Amino acid sequence: MELQDVVIRIWQDVLACPTGPFGMRFAIQPIVAAALAVRDGARDARARHTPYFWTIVSDRTQRASLLKEGFVAVAKVLLIALVLEAIYQVVVLEAFYPVEALIVVLTLAYVPYVLTRGPAERIVPWWVQRQT
Repeated sequence: MELQDVVIRIWQDVLACPTGPFGMRFAIQPIVAAALAVRDGARDARARHTPYFWTIVSDRTQRASLLKEGFVAVAKVLLIALVLEAIYQVVVLEAFYPVEALIVVLTLAYVPYVLTRGPAERIVPWWVQRQT
């Protein structure tokens, strides 16, 4: 099988996932990851850390440690996402494709976490102050 065929299969499978069985994970997993990011963003705000995503992008010295911290923070969500993806692939595709599973898991769980944590760090204190 050529690389081009593999890439085409991956994209076809990934694009078919939201409408098939277990499609609810395409909503639930990003929501859970975002909720964890809000929790961690609020903790960052209380500790007066620099914004998470911006620090990842702009500070080479902290990038690896922050990415690792984020990965650890959503490890349970990533593990659950991986198990759901494996079950989906075995039931629907009748095979397990690790690269495809990794793409889906990172897209559904890790990316929403990374993109939500920084804004949450700035919004949560504003929201709390506004409520009081």
